[in-house]
Amino acid sequence: MTKQSLLSGLNSQQKDAVLHTTGPLLVLAGAGSGKTRVLAHRFANLSELQKVQPASILTMAFTNKAAKEMKEQIENLTGKSTKGLWIGTFPSLSTRILRKEINKLGYSNDFCIYDEEDSGHLVRSMLKELKIHEALYKGILSKISTLKASLITPEELLANEDSYGFDEKFAKVYVRYSDALKQNNALDFDDLTRLTVKLYEDHPKILSKYQKEFEHILVDEFQDTNPSQYRLAQLLASKHNNICVAGDDDQSIYKFKGSEIRNIHNFKNDFQKATVIHLEQNYRSTQHILNVATGVINVSKDRIPKKLWSDRIKGDKVCYCSTLNEKEEARFISQSIKELYQKGKYTFKDIAILYRVPQQSRVIEESLKENGQPYHMFGGISFYKRKEIKDIISYMKVVANPDDTISLKRIINCPPRQIGAATMTKIENEAKKKETSLFNAMKSIMKNNGFSASIKDKMGKFITLMNGLIKSRKMDAGELIKAIYDKTGYLEYAGEDKNDNLMELINAAEGQDLRSFLDRSSLYRGLDTQQAESSITMMTLHSAKGLEFPVVFIAGIEDGLMPHFHAIKDKAELDEERRLFYVGITRAQDMLMLSGAKRRQLYASVQDQQPSRFLADIPTESYKVVEKRPRADAISAPRIKVPASAMGSATYATGVRVKHPKWGIGVVRDTYGETDDVKVMVNFPVVGIKKLSLKYANLEKI
Repeated sequence: MTKQSLLSGLNSQQKDAVLHTTGPLLVLAGAGSGKTRVLAHRFANLSELQKVQPASILTMAFTNKAAKEMKEQIENLTGKSTKGLWIGTFPSLSTRILRKEINKLGYSNDFCIYDEEDSGHLVRSMLKELKIHEALYKGILSKISTLKASLITPEELLANEDSYGFDEKFAKVYVRYSDALKQNNALDFDDLTRLTVKLYEDHPKILSKYQKEFEHILVDEFQDTNPSQYRLAQLLASKHNNICVAGDDDQSIYKFKGSEIRNIHNFKNDFQKATVIHLEQNYRSTQHILNVATGVINVSKDRIPKKLWSDRIKGDKVCYCSTLNEKEEARFISQSIKELYQKGKYTFKDIAILYRVPQQSRVIEESLKENGQPYHMFGGISFYKRKEIKDIISYMKVVANPDDTISLKRIINCPPRQIGAATMTKIENEAKKKETSLFNAMKSIMKNNGFSASIKDKMGKFITLMNGLIKSRKMDAGELIKAIYDKTGYLEYAGEDKNDNLMELINAAEGQDLRSFLDRSSLYRGLDTQQAESSITMMTLHSAKGLEFPVVFIAGIEDGLMPHFHAIKDKAELDEERRLFYVGITRAQDMLMLSGAKRRQLYASVQDQQPSRFLADIPTESYKVVEKRPRADAISAPRIKVPASAMGSATYATGVRVKHPKWGIGVVRDTYGETDDVKVMVNFPVVGIKKLSLKYANLEKI
């Protein structure tokens, strides 16, 4: 590799980022500006031209998909395999470290990793014990995750309950949850990074060892890091100071997962000699789409200024369609797709439909089905989340770690073994009394004369089964799965319709040892679902991050949905909604279609909807407004009729030109409201769409 070949095809700012090799670097990379490409080229420059050992470059990405893309680009550039290098997600790289070092924290190195479902089962058991409504478990688990991501331990919470705003009952759940994880020799996702940080902070010699090992650190999607992940990067970078982070504060949309936008804002303060390079040339979208995105995001005050530009043609203007209700909106989307498909320029796989909340998808799906248009739901149930796959992996987890109580409870009656609820209660009470795992409690019961022969017989068969499998833990993971099928009869229990998936699990596991396979399957995330061929993609706006499509529809551009009603009264939340809309807009390459409804059935009631306040921020020269009239045979909510007497002498119908004393001439797009408070939506060339009350607006018909 030569310097010339390395830099081929890069713009001047990208070249600067690639060639910067010493000291901290912040790459502010706007949407579609090629930041992953820059990081891959930077890795190649360090390893090939600067002769840095590839194994000493720690490269951290946010998702498995992003890590895979990074590896592929590096391999294409260098012509060398990335196998064994430190390239992966924060959880996966932390797991590699903890597998070697976690015994320093009082855990065994064969710890298991609980996914969200496993953690949910554990929290629900705590709530049951404390007589707290079990339906609250998702919210409680989310709060625990936020605390862990912020490096707040149960002990710190108990000592500062007032500061963190949590009550005593929640604190008890957090304490018991943490103790149960430790007892089960289990870690949840947040523990992986949190405990790696604790390892380094509590054991300076271990930190020093890894600081020497990692001469350079690269972090992708830096705006999505939480405090725990940023702290990990800081600790490792504090010796050499060779840390390069790439991200875009305008795309920080995961606050609900613990991501902290201040990380990217504080980087220059934390690394005071940091170089900052802006990547503002967008290679994805047309200029009209970028103008709309810029108009939306520029309103946010707490952002690092940047302006995306493209040398692509301006393209089609962004279209905003106002419809009567959600059914008409769905028909508009489906009909527009039909017209695009018939013209032959785009196939179904070129098209994505985005929405704010999952409930919006139902009526759109119905319309697509009605027109025979194929679609798939991105981020649906992933392979590793299917029941039959989770069952077998739970067997494997118990084989690897018999103390894993959650996995054992899942499989003890799967297939059925007549170990009923009463028996399980006795086993759990024995485990609590002896402060041990369920498996050890079962062994103890076998020696206890206080239990019936029937209970002992059932448990004895299960213990014998598991002991036999545990002896096979050293075999290839694929062979172990075959042994589980053979000894448990699971294939017959699952039925033929599940057998294809169960056979595919063997293919996925072949050639791997048990622990490596369990780590890989546990760290797999549904967000990394691959795009299906030849079908329209449907997903939430949050799931769309990191993707791009030639044609994008965003449905529900209404106050209450975009922005979401939870965020409207909170500035920080409203700014995140604005960033979420910006992310959705910048997924589009050639064409962007926005739509909204005037009335929508949502959360079991029909509601009048107002157009999104974000529409007023869009530059009028880059988008056009259309109004979709309902089909004659459509069953729709009735249009609100406003008496002429309430509107004065002039009729402010759609299409009428009006003059406003401040904003000048505009065109009426809609009229709605009650008799004593008629409202109009007017598109003004200077300020965009405004919602006005006829009683106060002083409009003049022209």
